[in-house]
Amino acid sequence: MSEQIDDVQVVRSSGDIYNDLNVPHDVKDGLKNAIAREICSLIEDKRLTQKQVADILGTDQAKVSKITRGRLTDFSVDRLVNFLTALGYNIDIHLERTMEKQGRVKLHTPMAAVG
Repeated sequence: MSEQIDDVQVVRSSGDIYNDLNVPHDVKDGLKNAIAREICSLIEDKRLTQKQVADILGTDQAKVSKITRGRLTDFSVDRLVNFLTALGYNIDIHLERTMEKQGRVKLHTPMAAVG
């Protein structure tokens, strides 16, 4: 869906920036980016320092800094998921069959509190 606003075309995102920009990517990269965004959101919402987060995660501040800067090559999806649970997240995995040739991976994150 797109619309014109003051000579600028606005296109609604599908929720997958790689797909929107036609950039090939690994599913794991998308998951790692989504998890890192959620960790960054938690840090901001709770006004935590990187050192405080590192202490909770049992790692060092430099690794938390890498996550907040999107430098995720040193982290597996499994490790980032473990970080989320250490930060108080519940993780539910829902599997379903598809009629398509190939399935997809979709991550649902909590809605931000309003008000």
